[in-house]
Amino acid sequence: MVKYRRILDIKLPIGQSAFLWGPRKTGKSTYIKSKFPNSIYFDFLKTDLYLEFSKKPFLLREILSAKKKEELKRPIILDEVQKVPQIFDEIHWLIENKKINFILCGSSARKLKRNHTNMLGGRAWRYQMHPLVSQEIKNIDLLKVLNQGTIPVHYQQDKVSSARSLQAYVEDYLKEEVFEEGLVRNIPAFSRFFDAMAYSHCEMINYANIARDSSIDAKTVKEYFQILSDTLLATLIEPFKKRQCRQVISKAPKFYLFDTGVSGYLTKRHIEETRGEQFGKAFEHFIFNEIYAYRSYRNKRFEINYWRTKSGLEVDFILGGGKIAIEVKSSDSVDSSEMRPLNAFIDDNAPSKAIIVCNEKYPRIKGNICVLPWRIFLAELWSGKII
Repeated sequence: MVKYRRILDIKLPIGQSAFLWGPRKTGKSTYIKSKFPNSIYFDFLKTDLYLEFSKKPFLLREILSAKKKEELKRPIILDEVQKVPQIFDEIHWLIENKKINFILCGSSARKLKRNHTNMLGGRAWRYQMHPLVSQEIKNIDLLKVLNQGTIPVHYQQDKVSSARSLQAYVEDYLKEEVFEEGLVRNIPAFSRFFDAMAYSHCEMINYANIARDSSIDAKTVKEYFQILSDTLLATLIEPFKKRQCRQVISKAPKFYLFDTGVSGYLTKRHIEETRGEQFGKAFEHFIFNEIYAYRSYRNKRFEINYWRTKSGLEVDFILGGGKIAIEVKSSDSVDSSEMRPLNAFIDDNAPSKAIIVCNEKYPRIKGNICVLPWRIFLAELWSGKII
């Protein structure tokens, strides 16, 4: 089993608690156990522990009260904490009265918020664990990333094992996770939606079309997309609408699933070469996930949007309120016609940087546009040179 050096770095001042959210199998538990090896650890995936603390949440206070002061100087780890919402009042009390700090791990806070759980009133910082990113993988294999995704165990496996693991992950975890947490009531409807929405991946969401394909109403489709967002399984990005001089689309969001392998499984996609429409969409997805993870891990607050006109000109990612425009092209030789959308955005919005991320071998500059091979772009992104 390969051990990855994760970019996430949880550094807590004395007395500070934290949430660590992220889909299962992204590596939260492995990271926490490695980062805080001597901390007291409760894992609520264990049925006996889950049942006991669900009935008697005060056990946490009693157990920790019996510990030595030295043990309580380290953060107390509670894994899959969303399963035991009753325990949050005890955590709050221990933070306030015993000055104990916690790291609370889980796949999503949606269930907690939905049940009006005590979310500690700002006493815990928020972190998120993403699947592996380019800077965590030595000698990254692009086609492997696009086909198998970057959930650590899936990326390590061979093609056959990874395909089976992705099937199990999607069918037995992703859907069941939503059902188990009680986030939807109509399970057949959500299953139909889950299958239909994947084909709109990396595109503007057409709620009416997905509603028709899923045999549910558009309002419910919007609610289901919000569930995917709240459970960190997908990210919705809104259109950039600072100026309207080219009749810019300003309402329909685009969405990206959290992992390229998961989206590939749902759309029955397998990419054999670095060209073609399927490669292009998956490549765009990969670059988005890198930008999104960079913003999260580096604790940046820039906006991520896209720009599209009613005439069909589109720029994939607009960062920082229009400061940086990024277009992703699958081509290994970007021609002038492929630069039209980016040039149109430059004319209207004058960004400080305009970049095409592509499969070319060498960086170059064409007018106001910097053409960057994807490996160079990612190296500059993670070193803070892009934004």
